[in-house]
Amino acid sequence: MEAHPHGFAQAALRAEEADLVRRCRSGDEVALRRLIARYRARLVRIAVGLIHDRTEAEDVAQEAFVKAFRDLSRLRDDCAFGGFLYRIIVRLCVDRLRLRRAELTPFDAVVEYGRGTLETRLLVRQLLEELPPELKATLVLREMEGLSYDEVASATGVPVGTVRSRLHAARERFRRLWVSAMKEDQS
Repeated sequence: MEAHPHGFAQAALRAEEADLVRRCRSGDEVALRRLIARYRARLVRIAVGLIHDRTEAEDVAQEAFVKAFRDLSRLRDDCAFGGFLYRIIVRLCVDRLRLRRAELTPFDAVVEYGRGTLETRLLVRQLLEELPPELKATLVLREMEGLSYDEVASATGVPVGTVRSRLHAARERFRRLWVSAMKEDQS
């Protein structure tokens, strides 16, 4: 039976990542920089998808790395660093969304979303904001970031079954909001 070359590549990446994590635990700064380089762009994309502010997303990504490296001793499987990091970034973003929602006035919301250049993008962002943070995080990670169900489960710290039910609820709520917005737009 012939081995699949993609499987070898994935195994090599996991082994390399585990080695980098072990080296980080012993204070190796080169390994630390490599892990940051490997995950930085994706963390920023996830944060931008959730909080819609590039500058704040950069800050949250930095905060996620600091927290991840500070809590590295809690990671039981060195090959699971990515999921560990995704859970941290999602929690930090959800916390910021909750804070923002508590502080946001209606005028602030109009100004924040008024920065979009495309009407559809603006509407999508507005509708995403109407979803509870947990549903929004699940929808963004799966649909916009293309993470697998397992990766979303790992990032959000819930079982795959919960991811599936949240995703179903998020899609349904988003669909209803979209249909309603389209009807309003046509009248």
